[in-house]
Amino acid sequence: MELVQVAQHADDLARATDCYRVILGAEPVAVFDPPGLVFFSLGRQRLLLDRAAPSALLYLRVPDVRTRIEELRAAGITVDSAPHMIFRHEDDSLGPAGHQEWQAFIRDSENNLVGLVSQHPGE
Repeated sequence: MELVQVAQHADDLARATDCYRVILGAEPVAVFDPPGLVFFSLGRQRLLLDRAAPSALLYLRVPDVRTRIEELRAAGITVDSAPHMIFRHEDDSLGPAGHQEWQAFIRDSENNLVGLVSQHPGE
């Protein structure tokens, strides 16, 4: 099996679309309003912004969470948790052995929590 799509709640579809343009650095690939659906491409998966969807906790891989969080903060995105190392990969089961996994959390325009993740060679 493969994950195809994740739906994220959006009270205000236009506001959420603008916010995810900033977060993802991309334009939507499809908009259907009505009924109120906006799709973004996340590699092989899709992010669906939908008024009827529940809130989802998304984790997005970024090249360097420490840099990206500052870019998003400067763009007016609310930072919920600053970048921090959460663990070191001892083997390749969850990421490259010897690398550190870093995370930070932001809030989208609809107050949904979004995690940003990056992996860095051990320091």
